[in-house]
Amino acid sequence: MALLEAVLAKIDTNLDAALARLFALLAIPTISTDPAYASEVERTAEWLVAELRGLGFEASVRPTTGQPMVIAKATRPNAPHVLFYGHYDVQPPDPVALWDSPPFEPRLVETPEGKRIVGRGASDDKGQLMMFVEACRAFQESGGLPCSVTILLEGEEETGSPSLAAFLAENRAELKADVALASDTGMWDRRTPAISIMLRGQVLEEVVIRGADRDLHSGMFGGPAINPIHVLALIIADLHDEAGRVALPGFYEGVTELPEEIAEQWRKLPFNGRHFLEEVGLSVPAGETGRSVLEMIWSRPTCDVNGIIGGYTGKGSKTVLPAEARAKFSFRLVGAQDPEKILASFRSFVKARLPADCRAEFISHGASGAQQLPVTSPALGKARKALREEWGKDAVLAGCGGSIPIVGSFKRDLGMDTLMVGFALDDDRIHSPNEKFELSSFHKGTRSWARILAALGS
Repeated sequence: MALLEAVLAKIDTNLDAALARLFALLAIPTISTDPAYASEVERTAEWLVAELRGLGFEASVRPTTGQPMVIAKATRPNAPHVLFYGHYDVQPPDPVALWDSPPFEPRLVETPEGKRIVGRGASDDKGQLMMFVEACRAFQESGGLPCSVTILLEGEEETGSPSLAAFLAENRAELKADVALASDTGMWDRRTPAISIMLRGQVLEEVVIRGADRDLHSGMFGGPAINPIHVLALIIADLHDEAGRVALPGFYEGVTELPEEIAEQWRKLPFNGRHFLEEVGLSVPAGETGRSVLEMIWSRPTCDVNGIIGGYTGKGSKTVLPAEARAKFSFRLVGAQDPEKILASFRSFVKARLPADCRAEFISHGASGAQQLPVTSPALGKARKALREEWGKDAVLAGCGGSIPIVGSFKRDLGMDTLMVGFALDDDRIHSPNEKFELSSFHKGTRSWARILAALGS
């Protein structure tokens, strides 16, 4: 306890120096998607290695077929071992004209709510990864880390992590730890921390329905000739029942109800589903009857049509029966739903509804299972206690409507659960002009990681 208090005091005392280091990192235009910035990505990796070596880590830049990875290790014998993941690349700043100041000239801005850090990467993810680095710095300057720490920093997360799977496979033994930590998530609000314990998986599928061997004149063939758009529309209409449930056979296998502790916490959260929809011009919840908006976003599976293409779509009219129609579908998965079984069920569902003279082509765009951190996880229990001590209130055990592929990779390839504790806010404008990160998030986030490390190492 004395060590932790010393570490927290050092974090408070050194906040200005920590900000200066963060600003130096934010000033590098680490745009991974643009080849013109390849040297800047490399420079960022080298900058991080130099910082981590200065803290006593054994650190190096690791080349990949794409952007480089950074690996750093500090070992404490006979202590638990954690793997921290973050990414140092950022989105392009465009449109630059909409920024109030140059995107790679970070600055502190005074607001009625307090000071905020403005610059590309402030929240996603340089500010978040530097909180963990600064927590490690405070420990190293106060006597040493409470556990063994491996840090993995990626340089191409914003381009889909094309090199990550192979890198994890090649370095499995080196990266294996007791638990993984990730910070690329957010808080419930600026005074309430959150731990994301659920991530939905996904299945992405494209279907092409073909009929005649060419587009046909609707006056000459309309009626007797099959119309692939009509066929596709009927298939889409069959995908949900009147209660909003997905009608695929076996779709809900592996879907369980929320543990009562989590369900009760969600019911008490200050969340208004009607207001949530009103912000995007809607008013009535769709989806499963009897489910709350928050429940549907965080913990229920879905089937959605993301796009439909077919026939003539130019200006004016063209009396044509199209030879083909296509649609793109996405399924969000939860619990133990099997992506391969969902995919097989969907394809069988489509084929069973094909009339004579129609055939279907299926194009897969990827699939991954859902991830869930067990409520009984010792690491989760320690993190909850640490956050309560820092923020004075319980952390929200949140779901996440989207997917974070690295979490699935850690589970599948390294056999590790991931503790996702982030300090971003919904209004941080990530990927948009004037991206920001609250100074309170950076400061208390650093203190929070120090408390979590101390708890995990105990």
